[in-house]
Amino acid sequence: MLLASLSLSIRIKCLKYVVYQIIMQEALIVDDVLEEFVYGKISSPRAKNIISPTKKLIETARKSKVPIIYVCDAHLPSDPEMDVWGPHAMKGTRGAQVVQAIKPSKGDYIFEKRVYSSFQGTGLELLLRDLSVDTVVIVGLLTEICVRHSAADAFMRGFKVKIPKDCVEALSEKAQREGIEYLKKMYGAEITTSVKISQRWSRGL
Repeated sequence: MLLASLSLSIRIKCLKYVVYQIIMQEALIVDDVLEEFVYGKISSPRAKNIISPTKKLIETARKSKVPIIYVCDAHLPSDPEMDVWGPHAMKGTRGAQVVQAIKPSKGDYIFEKRVYSSFQGTGLELLLRDLSVDTVVIVGLLTEICVRHSAADAFMRGFKVKIPKDCVEALSEKAQREGIEYLKKMYGAEITTSVKISQRWSRGL
């Protein structure tokens, strides 16, 4: 009754909003869970902590038809990060490969990047728009570096950001704590857990 009493233009706007809410979805971005950062020279024992919960989250995403997008460092010798970190995760090397436990599967998306952010020069934003994604769930390494820059670019492009805190890690406990707080404060990121996200995806929400 209420909808029928509204003008045609308002009814159209209401229906468009409902359709938008139905078709928009989340995507899982797996950021730099690479051999280099888990077992290589820029690794930390803390990095291994995210492998098991991230694997379970990816498995749930596949079952729930949530898009899974791997974005991976594949550096060239001329990249600006070489001056900061030295050679790491170089294109074509083992260090730039996703760790075996969470290898991409058929149907997943894979992008290479040469800077901290998953959005810069990768085509990620275009894919997210094509998939009608409005919210990104970001997992990976490192909380205070690549995850932070990816979250910043997502936020500035109008995407909502969710961070399962058991699926991101930093080089130290202090960096992890401050990194999580920064994501929440600066980008309005929803700090949650992989279990909560998995439960919601399993229910189709």
